[in-house]
Amino acid sequence: MTTQIDTKCEDSTKKPVSFWKKTPTITLILSISLILLFLISFGLGRYGISPAQVIQIFLSKIFPITPTWPDIMETVIFNIRLPRILAAILIGAALATAGTSFQGLFRNPLVSPQILGVTSGAGFGAAMAIVISGNPAVIQISAFGVAIAAVATSWLISSRVRGNQTLTLVLAGMAIGSLFAALTSLMQYMADPEDELPEIVFWLMGSLNSIDMKDLLPVAIIIIIGITVLMLIRWRINVLSMGEEEAKALGVNTTQLRAVIIVCASLITAAAVSISGMIGWVGLVMPHIGRMLVGPCNKKLLPVSALLGGIYMLLIDNICRTILAVEIPIGILTAIIGVPFFLYLIRRGKQGWV
Repeated sequence: MTTQIDTKCEDSTKKPVSFWKKTPTITLILSISLILLFLISFGLGRYGISPAQVIQIFLSKIFPITPTWPDIMETVIFNIRLPRILAAILIGAALATAGTSFQGLFRNPLVSPQILGVTSGAGFGAAMAIVISGNPAVIQISAFGVAIAAVATSWLISSRVRGNQTLTLVLAGMAIGSLFAALTSLMQYMADPEDELPEIVFWLMGSLNSIDMKDLLPVAIIIIIGITVLMLIRWRINVLSMGEEEAKALGVNTTQLRAVIIVCASLITAAAVSISGMIGWVGLVMPHIGRMLVGPCNKKLLPVSALLGGIYMLLIDNICRTILAVEIPIGILTAIIGVPFFLYLIRRGKQGWV
């Protein structure tokens, strides 16, 4: 079974390609770009730090280097910028991986991680927690829990309906997403306009400015485990992309595989939005850029999409916190950049998405 899928992937790239278009080369370039951007990001902000100082400060934690910098630099790097930078990379990789997995599962290039109502559920959970409690930890837990509940509800509804399970699941996800969006509006209507309402609106626009290592650690564990599972089974997503009957003919338990993909992709999406707010277009656009670089084979596409997502989110977050005196909510900028680029992709009429 593995050989057949591998052959299918290779068939799509049989014609000679230049060195710069080979998948290992592209992956290496993206990895180096992410590392460089990671280091550069520490020096960006209102308190400027040179790349050489950043490297020295990191090395001082390993080697006995005498500090020649003020203590505030270490505070800025490790307590403020490190959690934010790691969060941007993890969230971008999570959304891009989830989007790629869902697009392969549903065989539709217009599918995004929000398809099953996960972000709408997270928005309602966060809004409800802001109105009831206001505690940041409660907001994060509530957003994550309700997001998972939204996906579970969509799955439960689709399992009770006869017919095309994939189509039913998408329709159920759209309905549940709309329901939770309406409930979020209800929470905004009920919120205190002086205090709670601005906090809800700001959360819904997305931001990474209040993330610390304590918030990031549990989310990072969920995202890393979910992405790892999807990477291990990524060649099987190609089987589902061939169609239900073909996958069953190859001996694949499509129901079980679909469940694993949905659970992992939903978990990493819920974990990402629970600390960042509602960030759109990353999980929709990054898989398309990945296909332009390495083709539709998920064995190559998922790692490339994850790298692209991490680079993109980190780049956007750097722009959000440096371009103006006041920080721009990251969800606004991802939409402003993502929408025109996606329209450009549609205009190109690219074929062979899945």
